Amino acid sequence: MSLHSFKEALKPCRNSSSLTSSTIQSQSSLTQTLEDPTIPRKPPKSSLSQQLLRLQDPLSLPPIQPQSQPKQTHNQNGKEDESDEKDDDPESLDYEKPKVGLFEFDRIGPYEPLVLSSEGEFPVIQVPASINCRLLEHQREGVKFLYNLYKNNHGGILGDDMGLGKTIQTIAFLAAVFGNDGDCMDSTLLKKNQTAERGPVLIVCPSSVIHNWESEFSKWANFGVAVYHGANRDLVYDKLEAHEVEILITSFDTYRICGSQLSEVNWEIVIVDEAHRLKNEKSKLYIACLEFKTLKRIGLTGTVMQNKIMELFNLFDWVAPGSLGTREHFREFYDEPLKHGQRSTAPERFVRVADERKQHLVALLHKYMLRRTKEETIGHLMMGKEDNVIFCAMSELQKRVYRRMLQLPDIQCLINKDLPCSCGSPLAQAECCKRTVPDGKIWPYLHKENPDGCDSCPFCIVLPCLIKLQQISNHLELIKPNPKDDPDKQKKDAEFASAVFGTDINLVGGNTQNESFMGLSDVKHCGKMRALEKFLFSWISCGDKVLLFSYSVRMLDILEKFLIRKGYCFSRLDGSTPTNLRQSIVDDFNSSPSKQVFLISTRAGGLGLNLVSANRVVIFDPSWNPAQDLQAQDRSFRFGQKRHVVVFRFLSAGSLDELVYSRQVYKQQLSNIAVSGKMEKRYFEGVQDCKEFQGELFGICNLFRDLSDKVFTSEIFELHEKDGQKEGYGIRQQSTDVGSNSVSLKEVGVTSLSLSETRITSNSKKGLTSQHVLKDVGVVYAHRNEDILNYGPGGQGAIEMISQNNGMMDPYIRVARRKRLDGMVGKENFPSCKDQKRIQYSLLSMFMGLGELEFSKWVMSATPMERETVLRDFKKRKEKIHDG
Repeated sequence: MSLHSFKEALKPCRNSSSLTSSTIQSQSSLTQTLEDPTIPRKPPKSSLSQQLLRLQDPLSLPPIQPQSQPKQTHNQNGKEDESDEKDDDPESLDYEKPKVGLFEFDRIGPYEPLVLSSEGEFPVIQVPASINCRLLEHQREGVKFLYNLYKNNHGGILGDDMGLGKTIQTIAFLAAVFGNDGDCMDSTLLKKNQTAERGPVLIVCPSSVIHNWESEFSKWANFGVAVYHGANRDLVYDKLEAHEVEILITSFDTYRICGSQLSEVNWEIVIVDEAHRLKNEKSKLYIACLEFKTLKRIGLTGTVMQNKIMELFNLFDWVAPGSLGTREHFREFYDEPLKHGQRSTAPERFVRVADERKQHLVALLHKYMLRRTKEETIGHLMMGKEDNVIFCAMSELQKRVYRRMLQLPDIQCLINKDLPCSCGSPLAQAECCKRTVPDGKIWPYLHKENPDGCDSCPFCIVLPCLIKLQQISNHLELIKPNPKDDPDKQKKDAEFASAVFGTDINLVGGNTQNESFMGLSDVKHCGKMRALEKFLFSWISCGDKVLLFSYSVRMLDILEKFLIRKGYCFSRLDGSTPTNLRQSIVDDFNSSPSKQVFLISTRAGGLGLNLVSANRVVIFDPSWNPAQDLQAQDRSFRFGQKRHVVVFRFLSAGSLDELVYSRQVYKQQLSNIAVSGKMEKRYFEGVQDCKEFQGELFGICNLFRDLSDKVFTSEIFELHEKDGQKEGYGIRQQSTDVGSNSVSLKEVGVTSLSLSETRITSNSKKGLTSQHVLKDVGVVYAHRNEDILNYGPGGQGAIEMISQNNGMMDPYIRVARRKRLDGMVGKENFPSCKDQKRIQYSLLSMFMGLGELEFSKWVMSATPMERETVLRDFKKRKEKIHDG
């Protein structure tokens, strides 16, 4: 008897008569909702300006009823045994029954097996009916993809977005291959014979999700699962050799240490969860994973590429060796052309070559990868998400400390590294007299064992200096000594704090850690916390629940004191939280109406947490790796979320935060180009790993540039926005109408691509009010991330639509093409592939009666059926024109 059956047997009898009609009706309506792909996405997103205007008087807006929300969010986790805690009162049962975990565990499709093998093939490979009936349509497609990889004896990548059920798809695939029916219990002898014949399956995953894999296997199938982790590894290995284990789960660290023993096993299939961990070919984990004998290697990851295009080669060369050629071939044929073609001033020839290579690479990757987004699969079941980037003004004290930091000898040594040495030597300063920085505040501590310096001097101090700048950008208290550090480091940090605080040292309570609760919770000297204070008041007054992310545990401590001072009820989870308590903390937050804020570490909350009760997400400090911030957002925006999710990324304007975010945009654009074949606007002159084109993004001088007197990011986007308007497809900057006067967004205090879409047409009093609110909040600049990334023609959905229409062309298309070609000086007399797509995209948007920006958003949110309908109508219109 399974654990679930045992629990069902222990439940008390209930009067089912009162449940019959309501339960059947609710189940049928939910089933219809899940099966109908034509249901449109919910109402359009709110504008950022409305969010900011709401800060002045949030109580004047219609509040969300907080009493009904906890019941809704409590049942969004899809838990199988939630009915154990319910009251036997018929009225309460009628109210809650429709919301029990139907999304994941109740029947969604017909109760019949999903046949994977070809017709006439024997034995028949099929997903058991007990599993298939609970799968969504995109999950069935994923299972078919995995089986095709298995049948062709090579590996591949299941690259779905987080929250689309990669774990479930994998278990369903394994159940089909091993003939495992979740409804019955196989005999031990049969399992031994099966395992000996086929070989076991190895799953390598982060240690934090081992329990999740075990739990999912117990819910979906009846496999012999063992965990090779911890003190009992030898006993588990003995069971594996005795063919008593079908599925072996181990962690990355365990496999890296004990990989030589496990690599000798004849695995049937090897599955690596969070496969982006294999991005570095020099890491010990990657080298260890190359030792597997089987070619049936499957990688699961929602972020196929994070930082560099070469990461794609490393990952695919593991799952399907040789599929992308040699490393040097990939670098020369794909990596370099794509990077240089994305440069803002790249010649047309470079752009055309990059476009051709991009299409070739995407076609090649799709042979070994299935990549789906939430918008493409379950977008019609969710309310959507908007990702706002908020540039908060640093306090005057923060600005002064930041400038003093840049004047330290350590950073000046790095900034002037390429200048001629003052001693008259032909060498640069970093190679001569300024290679060491004995008078610095950071360098001496790093070299206390070797006062003559190290082989990497002076570049060894780059990372410590960047960390200090980020700490100043977040909160001044972070640069003070940490009592948990050793005394020598505390002494050095105290000297550093005294140097950068200078004459302002009394304003921050000295150079030692502030013990005052009121001092730590005060927002006066922290620009981000001042904005956070206003936003939190607005959201919580309206019944919203908030996820508050930060990388720093010390920053979490400060934010915790701030929440206590404001009287907010919160939960907290960071690296020190025991693994066995994390899920209970998550469940308590999701079910409790009193919990308003979830304070969470970005690192600890990156995997395995489902926080769908929250509809507001704040990322307090940005990461160099854009995937980290996206993973944090998806803790809330995942299957089961019933409300519109609004994300706010807080950046300190004029600080290193701006450069970090700009690099995030650069990396995400490269990922969209190489993985999805999207067209991205060219903002930056810099090219990654290229000293000739460091531009505004790369190189040490850019990292330590003083940006405090400008808004670096807005200048870049506005510059290329104007260039885009000249070309006719750029982002449009509209004015905000206030009464009879036209006031630019700059004058209001916010330069925002998202705000530009909203026109305030009321009286001048309202305009003055919004200006006052924005100034009080401390927002210097803001935009929506999705308006910057993947703007205009070339979204994957649009490419598919356009690619099917290349042969049909209206007469006025030829005229538009001719006009565009006439303006191209010194170029060939035929349009590039990019020009064709832009023209086709513009025509499709005109056909829909939408602007290009609105049409791009519609393409990303529309269901496949809606896109096919538009495409079919567009074809009919073309045929009529040609027949006429």
